[in-house]
Amino acid sequence: MIPKSSYPSDQKILRVVSINVNGLRSSVTKGLLEWLEQSEADVICMQESRITHAQWTEKFRPEGWYTHLFPAERPGYAGTAIYSRLPFLSVQDGLGFELADSQGRFISAEFDLGLGKSAHICSLYLPSGSSGDEAQARKDHFLAEYTNVLKQWRDEDKSVIVCGDYNIVHKRIDIKNWSGNQKASGCLPHERAWLDHIYDDLGYVDTFREVRKDAEVYSWWSNRGQARAKNVGWRIDYHACSPDWKERTLNAWVYKETWFSDHAPVIIDYKI
Repeated sequence: MIPKSSYPSDQKILRVVSINVNGLRSSVTKGLLEWLEQSEADVICMQESRITHAQWTEKFRPEGWYTHLFPAERPGYAGTAIYSRLPFLSVQDGLGFELADSQGRFISAEFDLGLGKSAHICSLYLPSGSSGDEAQARKDHFLAEYTNVLKQWRDEDKSVIVCGDYNIVHKRIDIKNWSGNQKASGCLPHERAWLDHIYDDLGYVDTFREVRKDAEVYSWWSNRGQARAKNVGWRIDYHACSPDWKERTLNAWVYKETWFSDHAPVIIDYKI
């Protein structure tokens, strides 16, 4: 991750971060808020916040940030949050279907970035299907419902950056153990085909891959079997953007110098 000062002085940079915090309270004890202060990030999209409004005290809302939390109805579970240096024009919770909305799985924050129309930066936490057939069926239902929303946004020519834990790898380059996971949730053929559909058919852009073509760059590692030490990882955290962000993508990183979670922050710089 390079400092913003390394760009030309007349170049405005929007630095957007996505991180599954695996419990905001836990990640804060590991230095997340201190890192945010020195990251030069403009917008941070968090997933799996696992904190209620009552628990979300000032300790978790540092000065100088606009913050919004969308918790799950069930305490200690799922939830999303957005922290921003930029003021929100508006914030919308949910996607309009029960599985997303009851579990706090989506926030959209609207910003005026001086681009002619407002931009919507979103935090998305897609369900995991790894606990069994019922969980996978819920995940597949979410994908079907969410596809309709994505189509609508493209019909509206909406400018969006949807950051989040998608719980799906896209291609062989995005997972260390490709062959061994073909029957595992998150690497199932129909899940990867869903990502093909949103990128190839609907026109969304995996902006990380626009500037980072290298292999073995992952964003999540199992806590088992020294997966992190051996870099046996999965790239399941994305910025999926409307096409207007493709040419604006400058740089992308996965930050691994400090660990706040079993996921690492995915950081992308966009020119605005």
